[in-house]
Amino acid sequence: MQAHNKQAMAGITLAALGVVYGDIGTSPLYTLKECFSPHLGLLPNEANVLGILSLIVWGLILVVSLKYLSFVLRADNRGEGGILTLMALARRAVGSKGWLLAALGLMGGGFFYGEVVITPAVSVLSALEGLEVITPSFKPYVLPIAIAVLVGLFVIQKHGTASVGKLFGPVMMLWFGALAALGVHGIMGNPAVLSALNPAWGMTFMLEHQAVGFLALGSVVLALTGAEALYADMGHFGPKPIRLAWFFYVLPALMLNYFGQGAEILADPAARANPFFHLAPQWALMPMVILSTAATVIASQAVISGVFSLTRQAVQLGYLPRMEITHTSDKEIGQIYIPLVNWGLLFAVIAVVIMFQTSSALAGAYGIAVTGTMVITSILACTVALKQWKWPVWVVAPLLVALLCVDIPLFAANVVKIFAGGWLPLLIGVIAFIMMSTWRQGRKLLMSRLNEMAIPLDGFIENMESYSPDRVQGTAVFLTNSTHGVPHALLHNLKHNKVLHERIVLMTIRSEEVPYIETEKRIEIERLSNSFWRVMAYYGFKETPSVQEVLDLCETQGMQFELMDTSFFLSRETLIQTDRDGLAPWREKLFVWMSRNALRATDFFQIPSNRVVEMGAQVEL
Repeated sequence: MQAHNKQAMAGITLAALGVVYGDIGTSPLYTLKECFSPHLGLLPNEANVLGILSLIVWGLILVVSLKYLSFVLRADNRGEGGILTLMALARRAVGSKGWLLAALGLMGGGFFYGEVVITPAVSVLSALEGLEVITPSFKPYVLPIAIAVLVGLFVIQKHGTASVGKLFGPVMMLWFGALAALGVHGIMGNPAVLSALNPAWGMTFMLEHQAVGFLALGSVVLALTGAEALYADMGHFGPKPIRLAWFFYVLPALMLNYFGQGAEILADPAARANPFFHLAPQWALMPMVILSTAATVIASQAVISGVFSLTRQAVQLGYLPRMEITHTSDKEIGQIYIPLVNWGLLFAVIAVVIMFQTSSALAGAYGIAVTGTMVITSILACTVALKQWKWPVWVVAPLLVALLCVDIPLFAANVVKIFAGGWLPLLIGVIAFIMMSTWRQGRKLLMSRLNEMAIPLDGFIENMESYSPDRVQGTAVFLTNSTHGVPHALLHNLKHNKVLHERIVLMTIRSEEVPYIETEKRIEIERLSNSFWRVMAYYGFKETPSVQEVLDLCETQGMQFELMDTSFFLSRETLIQTDRDGLAPWREKLFVWMSRNALRATDFFQIPSNRVVEMGAQVEL
């Protein structure tokens, strides 16, 4: 039994290696190259090389090992992680005063969208630029090959990644093994680079270079990109396999490779143009280009899957309009595909590749979104520790200060990159934040306006039972967000058709701030009168609602539905802008546009389209 458990843990750890560590695992392709790029003007001498290596190594230890793996991974929402999950936890712990935490969480989510546009572009380009090390004649082909690889990556998304996903773990295991082997090969030429484990080298470098040292942090942080993925992917694997993979395989491989690259730069200063590929022997260059391309495709796949998951969470939590979500696996609930996001990302990534041309130019844009998310994660995680875990203030306050003492300098060093391309992920993050916050506020305003127009439900039911209009055979299901007012579709049906069905079911589908709801807690049925019933259905933010599933669960509790004898009534609101207090005029326009382009409730809730009746209603915002 114990042997079986160990075997299962080894399998999960291997899978985690393939999904979780793709982004941070491909950072050696470009991190040290950017630290010694011409714009910083650092000489490749011993003090500078060891200083930069020390900053990278201690960044990995402090940010990834201590902050994320030892602290942040504790903040799980029923096993799930990620910035929106952390926001939901913090808001629940604080209560009604959590609007600032919600804003921070949305900004973190927006930053993640910005990061996802840059990650595939910079990773794939940096891998294929190894061809230039083989021979400069390959240079004209790097860009078109990169675009072809990226297009292929996004095209296969609709088929799911279950089949190729089985290769992710073994390929990344081979990748980290190659990183370690190349690193050892370089270290053997100059073992003195291992002295960079002493943090004094990093501190001395920062004291001596000051302004340039501060700017260098903007390149050092490239070694930490992907740290947020450790937390976001916790729900797929659990914290233990993620920690095991990091401490026993990923961290040693990364450290060895960075040390090896440092030794190569000291041996041949010209190697700083691309130290990763210069570290490989001539015979291994082409295999390393192929392996690194495969690794960067896997890293890109991980962040694309992450943005699909984040988008579904945002839809379910009410921060984005309904959109088409397709499940690509019958077995894995987490494997989803969102066409709108996929093709939007492809367009953005290709535009970024064409705009920036090289991985060095893209590296200038990379980092600001990552470090912004790091700062937000520290604040939210410490809020959870204080309010939910009930840690004492004298523990949480110094912890927050210590975390921010690392995060804020890294973020500040990246802010200066704004004019070198950092504006791009920042712009994407701000646009995503505006859209999510506008949708949330717009839906609140819409519900307020609908409630103003609503007739109290209790009195209406009593009236209908006492003075009933003509009744027709069958069941009418009215989908409604409100549990107090009469659904507008019901009023319009009564007004125009002047009839009621024999049985009327008021169905409300609620999204909760937890990832999953147990099947036995999914529905609540309440009989309101002889012919009126209420069905409440609850879904987590990692689940996709299904009316058919709700009907099936109702049958297990004795409430039968004959589908061919059941009609579903939905209210389709036409929104009209007004001068009334509410949203700013430009946000009203944005909300109306998003509403018009939202997926129809019929499709989102998987209601049989031939059983649906939509009743129009005009609402003045």
